[in-house]
Amino acid sequence: MKLYVEGGGDTALLKAACREAFTTFITKAGLKNRPRIVACGSRRDAFDSFCTAIVSGEDAMLLVDSEGTVSDRHQHGLPDTWQPWAHLKARAGDGWDKPGGTADTQCHLMVQIMESWFLADRLALKTFFGQGFKENALPEPNSATESIAKSQVYSILARATSNCRTKTPYGKGEHSFKLLTRIDPTKVIQASPWAKRFIDELRKKMDALN
Repeated sequence: MKLYVEGGGDTALLKAACREAFTTFITKAGLKNRPRIVACGSRRDAFDSFCTAIVSGEDAMLLVDSEGTVSDRHQHGLPDTWQPWAHLKARAGDGWDKPGGTADTQCHLMVQIMESWFLADRLALKTFFGQGFKENALPEPNSATESIAKSQVYSILARATSNCRTKTPYGKGEHSFKLLTRIDPTKVIQASPWAKRFIDELRKKMDALN
């Protein structure tokens, strides 16, 4: 099975880093059977590539940023009944129709962005950025990371890393995939119900295929 992910920009080097990072994260989450990661660059390219795969009869999943708060009506009841496709259809800038023949369990959201996951692991951030890292700029431990707006997440990371001695302030291209390989999936799953849904559904799918 292939997992089409948002991320990796337009360069082969970044796409390789994206593939490696998500593979590492999924492996550390305890999945023995893993999908083939396809780093797609933009969210639209990820969606289009996923749709092409579905039309071709491939087993596929999609993972993109939610880019905002997910409405309660789209995450009501058990996680396997949540409606990520409805969120993406309603979101200004997307308006994506659910591809025919797909299930909501084939679509997964990083809420609100991938960097939201980083906030769940304070130790990984502190260790990675080293001397000068401002831990007090981070949200309180055990905060609900999904409720922190995208712009605020970037501001938090900018403040926390503004005076680091050995690394530049947080930059998506420079740091994001390196951090993804270092964070603890258990902490992310505890902080993010959507991340838990992603790992749970991916495990079910991969176990069923093997």
